[in-house]
Amino acid sequence: MANVVVVGAQWGDEGKGKIVDWLSEQADVVVRFQGGHNAGHTLVIDGVTYKLSLLPSGVVRGGTLSVIGNGVVVDPWHLIEEIAKIAEQGVSITPENLRVADNATLILPLHRELDHFRETSNTVLKIGTTKRGIGPAYEDKVGRRAIRVVDLADEAMLDAKIARLLAHHNALRRGLGIDEIDGAALKAELLAIAPKVLPYADTVWSLLDEARRAGKRILFEGAQGALLDVDHGTYPYVTSSNIVAAQAATGSGLGPSAIGYVLGIVKAYTTRVGEGPFPTELTDETGERLGARGREFGVVTGRKRRCGWFDAALVRQTVRTSGINGIALTKLDVLDGFDTIQICTGYRLDGREIDHLPASQADQARVEPVYEAFEGWSETTAGGRSWADLPAQAIKYVRRIEELIGAPVALLSTSPERDDTILMHNPFED
Repeated sequence: MANVVVVGAQWGDEGKGKIVDWLSEQADVVVRFQGGHNAGHTLVIDGVTYKLSLLPSGVVRGGTLSVIGNGVVVDPWHLIEEIAKIAEQGVSITPENLRVADNATLILPLHRELDHFRETSNTVLKIGTTKRGIGPAYEDKVGRRAIRVVDLADEAMLDAKIARLLAHHNALRRGLGIDEIDGAALKAELLAIAPKVLPYADTVWSLLDEARRAGKRILFEGAQGALLDVDHGTYPYVTSSNIVAAQAATGSGLGPSAIGYVLGIVKAYTTRVGEGPFPTELTDETGERLGARGREFGVVTGRKRRCGWFDAALVRQTVRTSGINGIALTKLDVLDGFDTIQICTGYRLDGREIDHLPASQADQARVEPVYEAFEGWSETTAGGRSWADLPAQAIKYVRRIEELIGAPVALLSTSPERDDTILMHNPFED
């Protein structure tokens, strides 16, 4: 049996929620290992839709332990709100089925304010963040001034930690013309939320090590997509954390040997939210058609997603940077009815052809996609649960994708419903 890491292999929004939920039925533990509540997961189970942003997708499954790892930045107020919201749908969240790493960094109100100021000011580069404080919280983490979950339990130390934090932030706020933060007020907010959060706190690295040694199946769940990775994505239009599969080890406290199989989630076309390069973006009627049929709006923000043809060059790159063993291909049904489908196989840059997206921001903005035309299909793939349910041309499309990205399709999703999934290879049985 293999522990499985699930990563988005594009710019996010690939349908990880459904796949993680599908896999979580076989898992004993589901771990979120990076990001914050800026990423959304939509689960459709027996006709009921669950929208999650911070909680691991496994929380809707009874008998599965959900874990928020140290690689995640946690907004404690949002965490409690999300627990209450999901409880209204009949899902009980208790310390029995949810644990939060005691060494995870907290997102504070001052982080949200700073994030919002940066994104709305005309004096700085707009990245297209969700303004939820994720970036500023990670900045404080690497700046060694963060307040962490475990600090909520030590009132005596909070004054010194807040003073260290505000020595940086208040100087920054003065320079930006923003009112300074009152340390006493911040402390009062933290002490008020502490009793609600601390029951979930745990030494997660030890908990997971014990589970691994006991032969438990662990599913590692990433947020966003690898093309938003702070190192390997379209920098600077990226998120503030590492998203590639290797982060599953760092962001949970387990070593790399704990990872057995890496499953990349790939949409049958390409979408992106926010700013940044997008070589295959379609701003015409075809792009609108993809967006309408795919219901391409962000789970967390409701923002309209940019749409384009499948970019095999980008996914091929992610297959390598994340060590992907196989992919779950989603939303194939959105392509039903297209006479011709284009697949990007590489790029043209300054008159020469290249097989990957370059690191230079200027080069990324200039690349032109090299397309391969593919004959579409008129029949429907929606709801297919076996290869026999799919049109022959749709199967050829899937096989061509496998060839171009250098990884096999392990699962094929044909609708948001969890049972509308064709299994070729079970990642847990690698």
